[in-house]
Amino acid sequence: MSREGEPKVYLLPNLMTAGNLFCGFAAVLSILEGALQQKTGFPSSGYYHRAILFILGAFLFDLLDGRVARLGGFESPFGREFDSLADMISFGVAPALLVFQIVLAEFDRAGWMVAFVYLACGALRLARFNCVAAEAKEGGSTDFQGFPIPAAAGLTVSLTLMMLWFQEGDVRIGPWKYALPILMLFLSFMMFSRVSYPSFKTINWRMEHSLTRFLVVIVIIVFTLMNWQWMPAVLFSGYLIYGLVGGNKKTASVGVFSGDADASDASEDKESKGSEVGKR
Repeated sequence: MSREGEPKVYLLPNLMTAGNLFCGFAAVLSILEGALQQKTGFPSSGYYHRAILFILGAFLFDLLDGRVARLGGFESPFGREFDSLADMISFGVAPALLVFQIVLAEFDRAGWMVAFVYLACGALRLARFNCVAAEAKEGGSTDFQGFPIPAAAGLTVSLTLMMLWFQEGDVRIGPWKYALPILMLFLSFMMFSRVSYPSFKTINWRMEHSLTRFLVVIVIIVFTLMNWQWMPAVLFSGYLIYGLVGGNKKTASVGVFSGDADASDASEDKESKGSEVGKR
């Protein structure tokens, strides 16, 4: 905090966060325009495609703002809170509204509930992350506890994009649409789970890397851009599976705060130590 009690606001990382927020806002507007077009009988798939691209753009801005803040030493409580508010729009409201307009509206009240459960779990996931980040100590784990909401939104919209591509731009996806409500409920659980996912915060971007690794990254980026209709879904699905299979050996269990289990273990240790003292 400054002398006047104002929080520190660093320009560059918060500009990235503002870009994230703008993309989320533009995605919501595109979805609403598509819904109006659909009601009047005009083609609306172009608006939904645009909304998906805006959400993926918000993901890129969200990926950059944290990296810029860490590289320049610009991390601050203001930036963390601003980022969470932007994430709520871009990765909570926009994906829920998108899937509702494309698929969930056909399920009436059940569709409302699925979209709301995803939105609520995303908000609680962000609140938990902020609480944990505020109490984090140096040298602690940098992994995410639970599936990050930007990745959940990226997986949802990239799979929606791939389904629309399979149906040649038809908004009515067909039988594949029944997978999206199940996916959103599963991702809602995963956001609140205690499965660890790598945050890539420990990657030192200033280090020299091998030419082979550099070429692999370039090939993946170029291949993703060339196959933008389905390759993002593969990348996000791989990240989800990594946490479930390769990146975490713990059993996923739902909890409001990731430290609940640790706190219970600590209390059990304290009680056991107290009983040992009593015996002595």
